[in-house]
Amino acid sequence: MSRKLFVNLPVRDLEASKAFFGALGFAFNPQFTDENAACMIVSEHNYVMLLTEKFFATFTGKPVADARATTEVLVAFDCAGKAAVDDLARRALAAGGREPRAAQDHGFMYQRTIEDLDGHLWEPFWMDPAFVQPQG
Repeated sequence: MSRKLFVNLPVRDLEASKAFFGALGFAFNPQFTDENAACMIVSEHNYVMLLTEKFFATFTGKPVADARATTEVLVAFDCAGKAAVDDLARRALAAGGREPRAAQDHGFMYQRTIEDLDGHLWEPFWMDPAFVQPQG
């Protein structure tokens, strides 16, 4: 069974976050986007819900983490190659993101770490397909 994954993240300025991720090439599903939330399409089965901090807080009784001060999650996603990782990082930096650490090249895997406008950490990566062993 294939499942859909929705990652929910609090953001301070929804419009600025939409502009940031739009600059990286992500689109939004207008059916699930309004003044409180934006449904960012990552792939056919993967989405990121960008929720205003006030709206996000209605889903939990716990304090909402300030991703600029603490790390609550690392969101990693694959890219087609090293050049695609670098291109995405370049666009993120140009759109106002930060790169808190240098690129990591492990030979079989290459990754960058990008901090978005709210401090959430995103890790675009490429993994050599020859390295991945078939499961079964």
